[in-house]
Amino acid sequence: MGKDFNDETFRGDFTFRNSPAAIARFPFPFPEDSYMYSVNMEPHVAGPKGSVFEHMFDVDEHYVSEMRDRAMVLAEDPLRCQSLPHMELAGWDLLELIMENFAKDYPQWFVLTKDGDRWHWVNRPLNIDQTFTFLDASTLPYGPMEYITRQAQGDWTLQDQRDDDLWMEAGMVTTQADWSLDFDIGMRFHEWHAPVPMAHEIGVFDRALKFLLNLQLGAPVRRFNWTMTVDPLLDTSPETYPVWGPTRASLTPDTVGARMHLRVELQTLIRLPRSNAMVFPIRCYLIRFDELVLVPKWARRLHRVVRDIPDALAAYKGFLRNRDMMTGYLAQFDDGAATTCGFGKD
Repeated sequence: MGKDFNDETFRGDFTFRNSPAAIARFPFPFPEDSYMYSVNMEPHVAGPKGSVFEHMFDVDEHYVSEMRDRAMVLAEDPLRCQSLPHMELAGWDLLELIMENFAKDYPQWFVLTKDGDRWHWVNRPLNIDQTFTFLDASTLPYGPMEYITRQAQGDWTLQDQRDDDLWMEAGMVTTQADWSLDFDIGMRFHEWHAPVPMAHEIGVFDRALKFLLNLQLGAPVRRFNWTMTVDPLLDTSPETYPVWGPTRASLTPDTVGARMHLRVELQTLIRLPRSNAMVFPIRCYLIRFDELVLVPKWARRLHRVVRDIPDALAAYKGFLRNRDMMTGYLAQFDDGAATTCGFGKD
């Protein structure tokens, strides 16, 4: 598969692992020792070299294996990728955005050449060499959104803005944390966020929608979200619940470290130029507990977050039934020392 990318699986034998470098750059989502749902938006600007924020879109050691897993999911369930007819222009916006940023930021892997509306795209890791006509879907093997998101890590949804609301009307969703594109497509902003406990009562989504409706071209923003997953499954959708749901009951105190994963979503929101739609990339990062505790600050803080989070949020995040085992494992790495503010390591 090449020295840059791991050959690993997110199903079956679960050979997924993080290298020491991937652990060091993991986007740990907790800036303090407690957690309550919040908007936590910040400008999506370039971060330190080597971090997940260095570029607009992060391509890492898991890229090829994640794209292989996406192809498997789509072969099993094509409805994980849908686009309503009026969203095709937004799909072209997204294709251009991803291709241009990949080619600029990772020239060793991706090349984009333009000759008017005739474009030539080379994706070396996936052995793709494609010439096509921009804005002519007949020149691609898939629609523009599907074509490019089969080559980009994370989930992608496209929101149309109208009637002072955002409508989810296109997406490629194969690595989601227990929600369904097929169910949510066509919904308004508050409708697709309806299952989140406690946040509606404190006005989180009212504030978020007001902010996003005014999102400007060239001023993307980002936030973290997180949950927990037993085993490194990328696909934890409602459609596959019979596969992954029972695993929550199979955890034991001896297997917590190796099987429980913190699942972090780096969520970015970007205004698109031609369509005025909004793209919402949801990039999933997984880390085993026994990898995470190699960073002492993270181990202390995760123990305190898991121990003290309200029951309703622990249930929504997928670990209420296993919380005692998780805190028992993490407690051995918490010496009670104070932790510094912010996401970074001490």
